[in-house]
Amino acid sequence: MNLSLYRDAGLPALPKRPPDGHKGTFGRVLLIGGSRGMSGAPALAGLGALRGGAGLVYVATPASIVPIVAGLEPSYLTLPMAEDDSGKLTQAGVEEILGHLPDMNAIGIGPGLGRSEALKTLVKAVYRTAPVPVVCDADALNLLSEMRDVLFDPPAPRILTPHPGEFSRLTGKSMEEIQKSREPLAAEFARQHQLILVLKGQHTVITDGARVVQNATGNSGMATGGTGDVLTGLTTALLGQGLPAYEAARVAVYLHGLAGDLAAAELSEPGLIASDLPRYLGRAWLKMQADAGR
Repeated sequence: MNLSLYRDAGLPALPKRPPDGHKGTFGRVLLIGGSRGMSGAPALAGLGALRGGAGLVYVATPASIVPIVAGLEPSYLTLPMAEDDSGKLTQAGVEEILGHLPDMNAIGIGPGLGRSEALKTLVKAVYRTAPVPVVCDADALNLLSEMRDVLFDPPAPRILTPHPGEFSRLTGKSMEEIQKSREPLAAEFARQHQLILVLKGQHTVITDGARVVQNATGNSGMATGGTGDVLTGLTTALLGQGLPAYEAARVAVYLHGLAGDLAAAELSEPGLIASDLPRYLGRAWLKMQADAGR
């Protein structure tokens, strides 16, 4: 493997916030996830999208968990979908979701989704047909690893955000091999499939196959369930506000880690939990804006 990569420096410009902007100006985003016992995942993604600046955030999730998801935050809109006996989306729910895609500016899929044949159909349809940027995380990645041919030639930008275990399933490579060659393997995968890859972990790698950067923010307190869901929502929100996919991924990962650093400074790393991150994203935005001279 002999890739020539441009090593990125500095942060991209932040999304513009015109004074006369309205909800539509800042993007309609759809987050798809959740199943019985996994109601927290789509809720955390929804919070991440709200704190990421999206104008309207929709959370599509199985009908039985809507009261839980909606009860955790009144600011996003919930879309109750048909589900099977195990609390996962059915084929009817899949068809309902696909009907919402044309109205959105960006989509995030995967947090708490679960795995089934109907969900495999959903992930494939969203990846192959959504005319807007899509962020894939968690079970969306696990389902894509079972149908890798779907990854080629998407109709719009795609961002995949695997941790090393998920990347191992996507590539067929061992965890040991991935951890030894995080940058080149991530870049080769991104280049081959024409997507943005965010390989999570210490010094998260962000690459489009030509450019690469290792993120400098974040801490071990973020190694806890749910933090990736917040990142999914945050990245989707930035896409919905018009940032190009690579730039959206870079800003999202940096901002996410900065919120974790600010939270850990007050709460400690061991005491940090995923739901702290949305509460500190506002402070992280202020710091980023100050550093950018805004």
